[in-house]
Amino acid sequence: MEKKPFVTLEQLREMKKTYPTPFHLYDEKGIRRNAQKLKEAFSWNPGFREYFAVKATPNPFIIDILKELGCGVDCSSETELLMAEAMGYRGELIMFSSNDTPAEEFRLADRLGAIINLDDFTHIDFLEKTIGHIPETISCRYNPGGLFKISNDIMDNPGDSKYGMTAAQLKEAFRVLQEKGAKRFGIHAFLASNTVTNEYYPMLARVLFEKAVQLKEETGADIRFINLSGGIGIPYRPDQEANDIAAIGEGVRQAYEEILVPAGMGDVALCTELGRFMLGPYGCLVTTAIHEKHTHKEYIGVDACAVNLMRPAMYGAYHHITVMGKEDRPHDHKYDVTGSLCENNDKFAIDRMLPEIEKGDILVIHDTGAHGFAMGYNYNGKLRSAELLLKEDGSVQMIRRAETPKDYFATFDFSGLFE
Repeated sequence: MEKKPFVTLEQLREMKKTYPTPFHLYDEKGIRRNAQKLKEAFSWNPGFREYFAVKATPNPFIIDILKELGCGVDCSSETELLMAEAMGYRGELIMFSSNDTPAEEFRLADRLGAIINLDDFTHIDFLEKTIGHIPETISCRYNPGGLFKISNDIMDNPGDSKYGMTAAQLKEAFRVLQEKGAKRFGIHAFLASNTVTNEYYPMLARVLFEKAVQLKEETGADIRFINLSGGIGIPYRPDQEANDIAAIGEGVRQAYEEILVPAGMGDVALCTELGRFMLGPYGCLVTTAIHEKHTHKEYIGVDACAVNLMRPAMYGAYHHITVMGKEDRPHDHKYDVTGSLCENNDKFAIDRMLPEIEKGDILVIHDTGAHGFAMGYNYNGKLRSAELLLKEDGSVQMIRRAETPKDYFATFDFSGLFE
């Protein structure tokens, strides 16, 4: 499929008059439309709720758009819980899914009334000692191990994953938790990441639905919800087809009708914890070409770097690039598009065929709406960029200012250092 920016060159030039590049830009219209499609795809399940994965895009202005549409939040740390609290989230609108969890984070989750999703069997005693009780509603994370396959394709390797409990541990956890006062249960699993196939969620659903039926029969637990977690991906490459969320929802519905309904579990609510699918395509990194270099290869240097988007450096991940205003020109120049970090992997593209790029050209790096800004850091003393929201009416709102050197130095105590 063709990848087109959700913003025009004229709009970007106008933004640059106020906000220097680089900056992350989000598309409010696209976010709302996509979230509505998800709701419609699972509307057949009355208890359905999306718990947006805060880790993907931890910006309250973005999350507030999803809150308006009925989404809860999936938090994985104290800071994310505090953000949720500040935004007015309480109780079962918060899912707390973490691992290797510090005691103070369990205490905060309990104070907020969040649904705690236990990652390990040993966390039962740890949680009880930490907060003094076991919540009446609680969830457990399941890891079936082995390889997760769809047809003949290996989607991921849960057996190598640090997350979740084995089948035997899950059964014992349900038994022990009931003895300690738990009354309502949830099951959670995350078996593959960024899948671009309509088959993943229905296959995962079957695994979890069958496990839920088995657990109810063996432990008598009252299972109220099943959390399909994340894993629905986006087409980073233009030759990939996007997932069809309506088809995915229908595939899950069929599994629900075949497995849960005959077992008398037709009232079980479904949850999702989508981050990338919810926001990935509706954000971009806007940067300007500032240098060109002609050595053993052809390089274009931009004013963004891996601290603004680390996925290409960290994973070798592909992000499509549009040279604004040159969309229809031949892609007849081969470039490495680089940032300024003192690391050779600070490259947004390697040997990428693009139109001829001149200094001053604006580049849009696609699909940074999730796991983009969120993964930023301050190596080389680089500062995090601003985040902007392109509103439905075409106006632009700054939803996070760019960092300044004062921010970078704020955690130092210089008193006495230079006396």
